[in-house]
Amino acid sequence: MSKEQKITNDIKVPNKDLEALRMNFPHCFDKDGNFQLEKFKNNLTEKEINFSTESYGLDWLGKSYARLLASDPATTLLKADEKHNAKPENTNAENLLIKGDNLEVLKHLANAYHEKVKMIYIDPPYNTGNDGFVYEDDRKFTLKELQNLIGVDAEKAKRILDFTKQKSNSHSAWLTFLYPRLYIAKQLLKDDGVIFVSIDDNEVAQLRLLMDEVFGEENFVAKLPTIMNLKGNNDEFGFAGTHEYTVVYSKNKNNALLNQFNIDDDDIEDWSEDEIGFYKQGANLKATGTNAPREKRPNLYYPIFIDTNDTVYVTDDDNPPTEFVGDLITLYPKTNEQEMSWRWSKDKVKNEPNNIIVSRNGNIGIYKKQRPSLGDLPSKKPKTIFYKAEYSSGNGTAQIKNLLGDKYFSNPKPTQLIKDLITVGSNADDLILDFFAGSGTTADSIFQLNIDNFGKRNFILVQLPELIDPKKEKSAYDFVKSELKAEPTIFEITKERLLRAAKKINTELDSKIEKLKKELPTEETKLEIKNLGEIKTQNSFKIFETTPIWEDYDFEAEEFDSSQTLFDAGKLTEEDIKALLVTWKTYDGIALTQELEKIDLSGYTAYYGNNKLYLMNKGFTTENLKNLLEKIDSDKKFNPTSIIAFGYHFESKNLRELSENVKSYANKKNIDIDFITRY
Repeated sequence: MSKEQKITNDIKVPNKDLEALRMNFPHCFDKDGNFQLEKFKNNLTEKEINFSTESYGLDWLGKSYARLLASDPATTLLKADEKHNAKPENTNAENLLIKGDNLEVLKHLANAYHEKVKMIYIDPPYNTGNDGFVYEDDRKFTLKELQNLIGVDAEKAKRILDFTKQKSNSHSAWLTFLYPRLYIAKQLLKDDGVIFVSIDDNEVAQLRLLMDEVFGEENFVAKLPTIMNLKGNNDEFGFAGTHEYTVVYSKNKNNALLNQFNIDDDDIEDWSEDEIGFYKQGANLKATGTNAPREKRPNLYYPIFIDTNDTVYVTDDDNPPTEFVGDLITLYPKTNEQEMSWRWSKDKVKNEPNNIIVSRNGNIGIYKKQRPSLGDLPSKKPKTIFYKAEYSSGNGTAQIKNLLGDKYFSNPKPTQLIKDLITVGSNADDLILDFFAGSGTTADSIFQLNIDNFGKRNFILVQLPELIDPKKEKSAYDFVKSELKAEPTIFEITKERLLRAAKKINTELDSKIEKLKKELPTEETKLEIKNLGEIKTQNSFKIFETTPIWEDYDFEAEEFDSSQTLFDAGKLTEEDIKALLVTWKTYDGIALTQELEKIDLSGYTAYYGNNKLYLMNKGFTTENLKNLLEKIDSDKKFNPTSIIAFGYHFESKNLRELSENVKSYANKKNIDIDFITRY
């Protein structure tokens, strides 16, 4: 099979909803692929599904434009920071730091990381009026183009274009900014994934409605007042502000499972221990509520017998047991003389005697033993008011100063807060995304958590190379320019925070390992040394960045004719081709951290991964083709199902030869190979 693709200027986020409709309702699409809404509605009406004519939702100037931004093609390529990534500690790194506009980056990640992320944490602009947020957009739509793209009249299209050009910080501007980012981010979440968003009073109401729109109102989990300043901010009107909010939504609440906190020393007194493990008194086994009366659940009305040793008995015939110790008490599920029911069946009572507590505090009663939810240690559900002294915003500032030497970032989140959110929202080997990376607290927190529980969490961080103001933020500007010898941007602070956090942790790990080596060697110490060594290898990251698609690289003919020299591929450098390869492989679903294997085809270098072979370079000959076909037959590890060629680097006759031979060649492995030409 052979086909031609103009892919580089058409990297879009897959519309999974439309794909689901196409799969399940193919008859509701016309021959041109347009979805016919009325036909769809009629189809559902036939199945007695009612349509509501009224609904509650969020609307704002720019909503249709925000939807366009979510589906609009990316305007950039991805390229690797080869110098950084080639360092020995980074060659096998599974963590990512990406420099660029996060909307562009999310579009690039949409295929390779679709439903791969367990947790997202973001700390977006709060739009306080003082945080510098303004809506900026460099897209150049004409009035007519925008009308056609989003289906609005000329007056509304003009209003939208005006506000996108005037650097607004209105609620509409903020919502237009955030909507497409959340829309794409949702697609990256696993089905059991969760997202945490930090926000304050300025936009919390709008955020809730926006999250309802994107994630579904039914997937709301919590709005957590998060105490950041217990003393209160007396600069605020009327009340001294102490908190922000953390808004939590799930991808699918039916599948989401949030973790609990391990209890501390003060709470351990509330727990007892038996031969199974820790427990404390849980729910009464006598049912309550509308379904509790005996007539609702007659099979769960029966006597339970308790002897002097608090041993619990049930019998098939409801008669007292023949053997017991001391006196025997008969207990029925009654409340105020009304016959009710038990929560447990007879079989469950028989099979789980060790999970029942008998209470003789006043009236005798029986209760379930509440066991720990996680592992062997007791845990507790997080409370809806999020507070620890360590959450103080001053701690976040102190942590930056300790690592970098001064306060180079405004209001960084403290690591303990992010560690606790990650503990609740992810497990030890999950992938976590933060596309407003800021000072890099999320990565630092993951480094620390992996030590705490021998975890293998990985992260993707995204940060815009936002310029640092040399007057308002002079110390940060001087730090980056003079000490780091880099362009003064926020990204450079993010990067340096990660480098120094990793170095600090690795120094501590080396110290622990050396100390363990001096102890008597046991299987336990050997295992701990091994685990600490593995964690040390995780404290690294690869760097990628977005870069604009080349000038004049924009061909919009209905059919591509390679003889038309509308783009001069001769000006492309080796670095340009590498960027194209990184972009294409990510588009094809290959993770950024996965290196492609170099394949030698009689002197021609191709690139291979996930059963895809990329032919990017010039000079492909008949001899190279012959070697390629031989390798498919003879190399057990080489099984390309797609061969992708960069059309600008091939003569038309070479492409035809390649395509025809790949298509007609009966390889010994019976692989159905798809040949694709891209421009």
